[in-house]
Amino acid sequence: MQITLREYRKEDFKVLENIIRKTWHYDDFSSPKTAQKLARVFLTSCLTNYTFSRVAVEEGKTVGIILVNHKAKHRCPLGNRMRQIGAIASLLFSGEGRKVSKIFQSVNGIDQELLKECPGEYPAELALFAVDAACRGKGVGKMLFQSALAYMKEQDLDEFYLFTDTSCNYGFYEHQGMTRQQEKEHVFDIKGQRAKMNFFIYAYQLREQRV
Repeated sequence: MQITLREYRKEDFKVLENIIRKTWHYDDFSSPKTAQKLARVFLTSCLTNYTFSRVAVEEGKTVGIILVNHKAKHRCPLGNRMRQIGAIASLLFSGEGRKVSKIFQSVNGIDQELLKECPGEYPAELALFAVDAACRGKGVGKMLFQSALAYMKEQDLDEFYLFTDTSCNYGFYEHQGMTRQQEKEHVFDIKGQRAKMNFFIYAYQLREQRV
């Protein structure tokens, strides 16, 4: 089956929202309604933080996305910011939403700590990378990743970073030539159960790849 790549469109939103919900297993620690709201907050937040997008399409269906943020060129459209604010407000409207949002605040704090521990500043971030589980193993992820690399080379970006954790297939990034820079372990209390996770920051050096 043929996979094509194109820029993100507004009509991709609902499908990508569901891919994110399943990829990060939001239904495992929240009700279906809250899981949907969590996915919406995550996606709308990512859409405030990018300068390059590619969506993978298989037979007319959206099956994956990658977003890159070239920090020096980033400008967030007002509409994207307002949509993010609306998604956050909807999540915080319920008690369950407020409770699970604290988990995400903790994750964001951990990510920022990891970034601060890295030497220097990165000019770009791989802000979102998600592929429909039904399409994994078809080379969709590699196609999206290569498109992001091509963009960064066009922009003369020497390196970039991304955040990931043990809930994701972080081994993929190592296979693509990325190296782990920092790591932190954290224990969450989810539905009365202690859940241990490791959080990572990976980096890619385009200079080394050109040699």
